[in-house]
Amino acid sequence: MNNREKYNNAFIESLDVEESQLAGLKYQDVPAWDSVGHMGLVSEIEDAFDIQFETDDIVDFNSYEKGIEILKKYSVVIE
Repeated sequence: MNNREKYNNAFIESLDVEESQLAGLKYQDVPAWDSVGHMGLVSEIEDAFDIQFETDDIVDFNSYEKGIEILKKYSVVIE
């Protein structure tokens, strides 16, 4: 599984969304991406890439695209 698949899978599993919904998806666009869902998503991503987000990154992570940008800081490239 490549990094894009891992990243997408974290969203699909934790937020119960379809892959077709991911592009442009933002915090609270779907009912599952509330504050509790956000922490579940963060946990899924941390587990998938064996990283730990800093608090500021958790707060700033507000969209599918922003997550990709934040992951670069942790040397995770999503192509």
